Amino acid sequence: MIGLTSAIRLREAGARVALVAADPPAETVSAVAAAVWYPTRTDPDPRVLAWAGQTYDELARQAATGVPGVVMRPTRMLVEPSDDPWWSPVVPDFEDHGREWRFTVPTVEMVPYLEWLVARLAGGGVPLTRRRLRGLDEAAELAPVVVNATGLAAGELCADAAVLPARGRIVLVANPGIETSVRREHHPAGMVYVHPRSRDVVLGGTFEPGEWDTGPDPAAAARIVARCTELVPELAGAPVLGELAGLRPVRRGGPRVGPDPDPLPGGARLIHNYGHGGAGVTLSWGCAATVLVDFGP
Repeated sequence: MIGLTSAIRLREAGARVALVAADPPAETVSAVAAAVWYPTRTDPDPRVLAWAGQTYDELARQAATGVPGVVMRPTRMLVEPSDDPWWSPVVPDFEDHGREWRFTVPTVEMVPYLEWLVARLAGGGVPLTRRRLRGLDEAAELAPVVVNATGLAAGELCADAAVLPARGRIVLVANPGIETSVRREHHPAGMVYVHPRSRDVVLGGTFEPGEWDTGPDPAAAARIVARCTELVPELAGAPVLGELAGLRPVRRGGPRVGPDPDPLPGGARLIHNYGHGGAGVTLSWGCAATVLVDFGP
């Protein structure tokens, strides 16, 4: 998601762009994402708020124009009474009802959306090359400006010790007719969210820093289903369609978005855009706009 949106903004601005990726988009963590706009585990940083707001506006525009997979979804979030969240100013219909926040945000079904992004780039003459880079110096051999949107791999490629995985598990069930997303972020047993989509409902989830294993865990899946059914009783008995796990590319200190002061071998400029954790979709288009500014005329 981060690489594709950056590439689109650069191409639209007239730059010659090529994509290099180890895996096709459908096999990345983006394809696993529940992909509901929400600044999950991000700090109240003015830059993050700006990125989130720009992305909200872009996805809302796409929903209004019928972009595949993008819809505006009403949301209920169960909370303890508190001040309004720091991100509420960029959500136009945010309402605080004491123990419940209500708002409408973009939801993205990632498989059709990733296909749309790739097709949009292909229509602009942007090729996608499958290649696993051993270092960013290899990318510098291909272009005078390199945008590093390598997610979790940036920990190795940039020798950035602040990058780590945070495993997320979700369960997909048949949709019994639910149309509103429901969240409870501070459940005693972990985060709980229920996000309906066109054909299924995403039940989540977990946030497990430092865990790399994405193999199935029936016990964890059963706990997720139980927590979500407690939150939304209409889910009782809904057939389970699948269990997925992905590795969020977390970075301690927040996303790294901006130019690197040191050029790559041969003098190529390097612009970073990684470390978004579980908020990649939420920050994507805003971060892509920053990349474009850093790229320059």
